[in-house]
Amino acid sequence: MTTDSFLALACASMIAFMFGLVLCVGGYRFFLILLPIFGFFFGLTFGAQTMQAIFGTGFLAEVTSWVVGFVVGAIFAVLSYLFYFVAVAIIAGSLGYTLAVGLLTGIGMDMGFIVWIVGVVAAIALVAVTIMFNLQKWVIMIATSLMGAAVILGSFLMLFSPATMLLENPVQVALKSSPLLLILSLVVAVLGVVLQERANRNFTIEQYNRWETA
Repeated sequence: MTTDSFLALACASMIAFMFGLVLCVGGYRFFLILLPIFGFFFGLTFGAQTMQAIFGTGFLAEVTSWVVGFVVGAIFAVLSYLFYFVAVAIIAGSLGYTLAVGLLTGIGMDMGFIVWIVGVVAAIALVAVTIMFNLQKWVIMIATSLMGAAVILGSFLMLFSPATMLLENPVQVALKSSPLLLILSLVVAVLGVVLQERANRNFTIEQYNRWETA
């Protein structure tokens, strides 16, 4: 790797670290700003993994996979900006999907149709529970803390692993690279939840429908 390439990668890693930190400790407060960005990247990963699970293609290995990922990411970003309940559904669904897929691939299962369908079911279940029991605030704080910690972890791992590997299977990459770093990221996530809960006890995001007000 050339010096220029390493510097560019280091800058990208620093940007990812800062974004992860803001997401982890201020995810709920800055939810309206951060979610479209997060929605895009989750949509990119979900779209590409859907292609991988259904058609057996490599993760972001073909142009079609990239196109589907970008389209799904753009749809998630726009819908989360326009509708509050869609934004909540995306953040809850991404949490359920990511945890289920991360757990299964972390124990050695390959990313295929079974893992994908379990992730989708987990996503739908968590969305239903969140809306049914009005847990939006807690789900947003927990999801943003966990995912912010994951981005922080990824900002270090991306110096040694390709970005596509991190998007496809961050848990497995973390376990192979540094289990201690994975444990530290979980500690950071817990601290993020605690800090967000204390900072937002008297603050609640107002529900919105920008489509009607446009």
